[in-house]
Amino acid sequence: MSVDQEIIKIFKEQNINFAVSLPCKLLDGLIRILYKDDFFIHIPVTREEEGIGICSGATLTGNLPVLLIQSSGIGNCVNAFASLALYYNIPILILISHRGTEGETINAQIPMGIITPKILDVLGIDYISIEDSKEVGKIRVMIQKAKETEKPVAVLLPFSFWREGN
Repeated sequence: MSVDQEIIKIFKEQNINFAVSLPCKLLDGLIRILYKDDFFIHIPVTREEEGIGICSGATLTGNLPVLLIQSSGIGNCVNAFASLALYYNIPILILISHRGTEGETINAQIPMGIITPKILDVLGIDYISIEDSKEVGKIRVMIQKAKETEKPVAVLLPFSFWREGN
């Protein structure tokens, strides 16, 4: 089973069937599964803050949504997190491809990669970084945290997570 399939399996067992995504090379395998699998309501968007709004609305139907984005987009959604999701206690699982980490080939990704954890800290969004794909099960812990705290939580997936043989 691929790491993408393992993550999808976790989503299904945790009844996360609502997903919003932005294009990302590292998250491409997950996004392709979301498109094809009838279990999921999947909405592609073009702006991260739009994703926060749609995920917030999804919680009104009792769903715990997942937002799939790159770390380069975290800066775009600071206001949406602060004035919507955090202010109104809206649980969202944010799955972030943590670009700009060791192994990054695009230098322009590095600055946002460095400050992404700092932005999450300033916002008060709990997060973990999963360095090894063998630890994908840690996503379950963050899902439970989102449900218990009724707050957004984040899972950072750096380049080391996506390496072959991990």
